[in-house]
Amino acid sequence: MYMMIARPTYLSQLIAGEGNGLIKIVTGLRRCGKSYLLFKIFTEHLKEKGIDADHIIKIDLEDIRNTALTDPVALVTYIDSRMIDDGRYYILMDEVQNVRDFEKVLNSYLKIDNADMYVTGSNSKFLSSDIVTEFRGRGDEIKMYPLSFREFYSAIGGDKSDAWRDYFTYGGLPHVLQLDSHIKKTTYLKNLYATVYRKDMEERDKIVKIKEFDELVKTMASMIGAPCNPNKLSNTFKSEGKTELSPQSIRNYLGLLENAFIIEKAYRYDVKGKKYINSLSKYYMTDMGIRNALLDFRQQEESHIMENIIYNELCIRGYSVDVGVVEVKGKNEKEGWYRKQFEVDFVANLGDKRYYIQSALSIPDNAKMMQESNSLRSIRDDFKKIIILKDNINPWYTDDGILTIGLFDFLLDPLSLNY
Repeated sequence: MYMMIARPTYLSQLIAGEGNGLIKIVTGLRRCGKSYLLFKIFTEHLKEKGIDADHIIKIDLEDIRNTALTDPVALVTYIDSRMIDDGRYYILMDEVQNVRDFEKVLNSYLKIDNADMYVTGSNSKFLSSDIVTEFRGRGDEIKMYPLSFREFYSAIGGDKSDAWRDYFTYGGLPHVLQLDSHIKKTTYLKNLYATVYRKDMEERDKIVKIKEFDELVKTMASMIGAPCNPNKLSNTFKSEGKTELSPQSIRNYLGLLENAFIIEKAYRYDVKGKKYINSLSKYYMTDMGIRNALLDFRQQEESHIMENIIYNELCIRGYSVDVGVVEVKGKNEKEGWYRKQFEVDFVANLGDKRYYIQSALSIPDNAKMMQESNSLRSIRDDFKKIIILKDNINPWYTDDGILTIGLFDFLLDPLSLNY
């Protein structure tokens, strides 16, 4: 039985964009639910508000029966044949990057008043750059992620700790919830990477050194949240006796993984200097199931996975997320003058809001609290400072004004940062 999962975050964005004259472009990792969002959830919304079915034109451009429509002229001819009156038509196209010169098709319908365009795509290189260069502000990108823990838990319910264990092990791709055993889930995730994600990149980006590419992907999965750059990664490969990859090759491969929405890059930000530090960055996996499958489920350090999931949750909520660096200078009798750098796990920005956030599995005593809060206590501005703990605790504030909340409160309540 197929499980209905509401995706209110993305549905609300589509509804907000109805009739705004822009092309609504839903991007994201393959199999994260983009097709279901457009063809099921959004279509149901349109029908409930009284839109006739013949004014909703749905085109799946991965369906072999629609192969002819990947030709731009054939696609335009087909859509035109469906638009027979002056009423508004909702044109929903899945995986539009499969259409040759799709930008010209989309631009053609921007000039038609009663055409409201909604498309999905799984490659940001094609879509995001073309929004800027071709649509000139007339494209509205909605970035979609795998299920958040809140969406995941709303679908399965039960004990939160059990749900958390499944979520950080198998991730949030919707189809995983339909599978009832470890073997089925792991097989699905491994096959999905090999036969869909990697195959896409092989064919589209002409990857030749597959072995080296796979080695890099596994390395990135293994070191989520660790500071790195192409030079450092290249040196690591050499020192460990692995196949050699030049810094430029690594840079190119990381770009492919970002374009396919498999990884995301978080830049390091000097909080006091108010500038970005270009030397090292951190990378996080978009889905924990894919990450764990790449590593044969052998490296499941909960602290690192928790940090990654918090990063993803902040991105889902629309925040721009950086890794903070706080430099502290001082003097004491033992060291004399000293300079130390503390790291803030996340600096989350949205409009005029900013939050400094630390992730910690537990804080059993005051010494651990001092260690975890060093970076936050060193920041002198008035933006909110938060520690998220795996422990099931009631929210409380430290004497330094730092909000301490439990992981489940953070993940399940979209307003949790405002406690």
